[in-house]
Amino acid sequence: TLQSVEERKKLVSCFLWLLNPLTATVSSRGNAESLLAVLVLACLYSIMCKRLVVSAVLYGLAVHMKVFPIIYSLPLILLLDENYQDKKNNSTSLLKRLLNRSRMTFAIISALTFFLITFLLYLRYGMEFIEEAYLYHITRRDTRHNFSVYFYMLYLIQDSWLSFPIGIMAFLPQATLLLVIAVLLYRDVPFCFFVQTFTFVTFNKVCTSQYFLWYLCLLPLIMPYSRLGLLDAVVMGTCWFAGQCLWLAPAYFLEFQGYNTFILIWLAGLIFFGVNVYLLAKIIKNHRFKPTFIGGYLYSYHNKEH
Repeated sequence: TLQSVEERKKLVSCFLWLLNPLTATVSSRGNAESLLAVLVLACLYSIMCKRLVVSAVLYGLAVHMKVFPIIYSLPLILLLDENYQDKKNNSTSLLKRLLNRSRMTFAIISALTFFLITFLLYLRYGMEFIEEAYLYHITRRDTRHNFSVYFYMLYLIQDSWLSFPIGIMAFLPQATLLLVIAVLLYRDVPFCFFVQTFTFVTFNKVCTSQYFLWYLCLLPLIMPYSRLGLLDAVVMGTCWFAGQCLWLAPAYFLEFQGYNTFILIWLAGLIFFGVNVYLLAKIIKNHRFKPTFIGGYLYSYHNKEH
């Protein structure tokens, strides 16, 4: 609505999230992913409305609830440049140009929100809260229900001294890609959010079905700017669901029938990884890039360039 997208495209994009069976299934089993989606989308909406303080508070809450939205920090900070402020920074100091008022405000308020909530919960639950909420994600190695390409390797070395350093090294390709994406795409911040999240989930050392909701909730924001047609969407959706089914079949026989299907699960995970990389490349190639702000004003859909 903010960017004057056509009504039909808005409805189709929203139905893709609201009527998605995966969204309904995951949300009905006790996961809080939909609440996280609300916080991320509300943060994005607020910053597009130039409600900087509100967006910073929402962002701090989102990172507190799930650590992964921390990946949005760089594109959000980069977005708050002269095009957002509509105010030319004539300072000759590089530091002053980088640390403008909008960036400092957003960084300070979001950090204060995050640390204040964390401190209050630390007072209530002690170091156990810090360990379970944050530190756990650094050392976590899920070797069972896992779509990740790292799953089988981490399973085989779980009792070895190599387990921890290799688990840490698994973050390197992921972190490198997230940094590059942020720098290249931050001006189109909804699309940057989507590509970063899709990349984060695909390359993560732990990947379960609930993680898919992290980027599916952002898909409606970028669909109106895609050149992909209905046939493309059907084929891509079929490939994505087929890749999951291919993994779920051997996973079922492992978990419910007790068969040793670890290699089949790993091979299916590699295929699903390839499918995701292909889908992401196709989405990026067919996206109409649009800066979120131009001269201090929000970009309008009707003014897009093909």
